[in-house]
Amino acid sequence: MSVQLTDEQKMIQTMVRDFSREVIAPTAAKRDKTKEFPSENLAQLGELGFMGMMVPPEYNGSGADTVSYVLALSEVAYSCASTAVVMSVHNSIVCESLMRYGNEDQKNKYLKILATGKKIGAFALTEPNAGSDPVRQTTKAVRDGNHYILNGTKRFITTAKNAGIIIVTAKTDDTKKHKGISAFLVNSDNPGCQVGNLEDKMGLRGSDTADLIFDNCRVPVEDRLGAEGEGFMIAMTGLDGGRIGIAAQSLGVAKAAFDAAVSYAKEREQFGRPISKFQGIRWMIADMATEIEASKQLMLSAAAMKDRGEDHTTQASMAKLYASEMVNRIVAKALQIHGGYGFIKEYPVERFYRDARVFTIYEGTSEIQRVVISNNILRDKRTP
Repeated sequence: MSVQLTDEQKMIQTMVRDFSREVIAPTAAKRDKTKEFPSENLAQLGELGFMGMMVPPEYNGSGADTVSYVLALSEVAYSCASTAVVMSVHNSIVCESLMRYGNEDQKNKYLKILATGKKIGAFALTEPNAGSDPVRQTTKAVRDGNHYILNGTKRFITTAKNAGIIIVTAKTDDTKKHKGISAFLVNSDNPGCQVGNLEDKMGLRGSDTADLIFDNCRVPVEDRLGAEGEGFMIAMTGLDGGRIGIAAQSLGVAKAAFDAAVSYAKEREQFGRPISKFQGIRWMIADMATEIEASKQLMLSAAAMKDRGEDHTTQASMAKLYASEMVNRIVAKALQIHGGYGFIKEYPVERFYRDARVFTIYEGTSEIQRVVISNNILRDKRTP
């Protein structure tokens, strides 16, 4: 069923589109080269209310719905995927998890400042030997009076270097498998929390990805998020929203690559006419447009289900799976339409091609999405 956008949702989309094209896009290529973190972009997005979009006004948020959020996120991704991934993790996982599972003190202490964008949130689940199988994580949290002591290493953490507040999962009971995992709110200036190796990535180069090392990191008991043993549930619930966010990022990059390809095809002449006149190119463009529209509808459907309070795990995985694989097909075709020019950095399609590649990997690989979808269809709820 197609989602009918409200006037308010259309207004938000238009406002972010204008801001994204005018403010974010002009420096995206430079950030890709220098790996400069998009602090200014995020600060301005925070001032406009886009770093706490789904957070209620009483906690300094905009109180927007999920549909408005994914529309905004896709417009940011259109101009700069590096800025969009930070915005996505911050909104979809960090703020959302605090809203859902945080107590009143935690919301006042952490959520209010996160919603303004004055501090950026990170989510630390993955470890060197625990990616698709988070139950294998070895980071431990041992109770010591009014504190927990965290020890372990987290890997591939988005915004690890630039985050102010980090949601960290750690085992509090080795005997209970996924029910022995808890979640904690850790300030980045905690002396036991250190940034480790900074990855040199293929794409999303303006967004830092690094190890986080916890060495006898003391975290007050009041900064545990949820009850002991709820960490896995908190992470999986957060990832449902995060996966809709990945679909939005994928859609934005795909649309940018598509628009670039269409523009180039109209201008580039071979054999005495624009290459857009050749049937081979026209059919490629038709297929690209169809896949983009299908991804958009899957994304909006999952977002609308979330807004209605319905179980949207399957739909979130479907949206993430299809959109992330779609964008890789789209950027490949867009680069092909550009010919040799698509292979050089002068044209943005080269950056789109690199940025898109990770979308089928992070926040649950395509393979894990297929496990989630098939388990729900076949009513086999076993944890992958």
